[in-house]
Amino acid sequence: MSGRFHHGAVALLALATTAIAGTPLPPFSWDTTPVYQMFGDVKRLLTDAELSKVSSTSKFHCIEKNHAFQELKAAEKGAAREIARIKSASPGSACLFYLNSAYAYPFLTSTRMFGRDEIPQPQRSFLIDDPKTGQPARRGSVPFFDVLDPAFRAWWAEMAGTYVKETGADGLFVDQMHGFAHLRKPQRKEVQAAQVELMQMAKKAIGADKILLLNNGAHIPALFEVGDAFMFEHYQPEQLEKEAIVADWALMKRVAEAGKSSVWRIGVEVEIDENVSWDDARYEQFSKERLTYHLAVFLIGARPHSYFQYGWGWKLQNGPLVDYPELKKPLGKPLSEFVRPDPAAWTFTRSFEHAEVKVDLEKKKATINWR
Repeated sequence: MSGRFHHGAVALLALATTAIAGTPLPPFSWDTTPVYQMFGDVKRLLTDAELSKVSSTSKFHCIEKNHAFQELKAAEKGAAREIARIKSASPGSACLFYLNSAYAYPFLTSTRMFGRDEIPQPQRSFLIDDPKTGQPARRGSVPFFDVLDPAFRAWWAEMAGTYVKETGADGLFVDQMHGFAHLRKPQRKEVQAAQVELMQMAKKAIGADKILLLNNGAHIPALFEVGDAFMFEHYQPEQLEKEAIVADWALMKRVAEAGKSSVWRIGVEVEIDENVSWDDARYEQFSKERLTYHLAVFLIGARPHSYFQYGWGWKLQNGPLVDYPELKKPLGKPLSEFVRPDPAAWTFTRSFEHAEVKVDLEKKKATINWR
């Protein structure tokens, strides 16, 4: 679907488990930009140097869907290993386990059968069929889960609870909230209701003290109620348009007022017009050139327990290991709400203890004056 904290370990652990109105929250500080790290390398575990890097740049992590799959033959083993290593290197960190509620990725022991040509029962019945072929509908080689199937929902929620417990995770990141409603428009309301029920079941399975982070679900009232945290994943150019950003700021405020967390995820790949491989070295340079703007956009709307995720793509090599000096600079608490000096213009400003932020959403330019 990509903060640096200076409190003691005891304080961080308290922040990780203390909730506003009963909602579990990850560690948070305004000392520097609060960063969320989400990464995966299908081939292997982190090296010691990489572990030191990612654990020093954030206290809030998610291990991606296929991490260390080739090395350990099961992604839950990769997640368990890295969660333990991160918590050892940086006590008090919060780490999430990844599950997709729409795509049947075959990287887990419980889902490996979805990588086969012939999928056994009962899992075969958990999938949406292509009406033309009668075979599982797929994106590439990955089949689609059928959220309308009650047996699937029970199986998936139980899997979520099991893996969060077995990996030592502090919660669950759930990708894809749509339930493939666009493929079943006459059943759209049923699909939406089933997706909400699935998330309710997942929350019950992982436990009230665990974080349930939903990707792009904050705008759906019923999902807003069940989620503890929400990612704002900006993966389409239109999601970075000025009107959309202002609407997201308002929604981030609602999330914070409800005592919940948000992750502002920017993937700079949406700004590159040409067809460039995500492994292309030009992405790192481009991400550095665009950091001030995207960081400023985040800071204008940032709230308590808002986190910034930056990079391109979802691999370990797509940003988490890049050194972004601005993210290490002292920030301090916001001194005010953001200001829009001219209601007819798209310029916004905000003051922090150690930074003055100004962004022009029309021109897509910004300045951050650190002090």
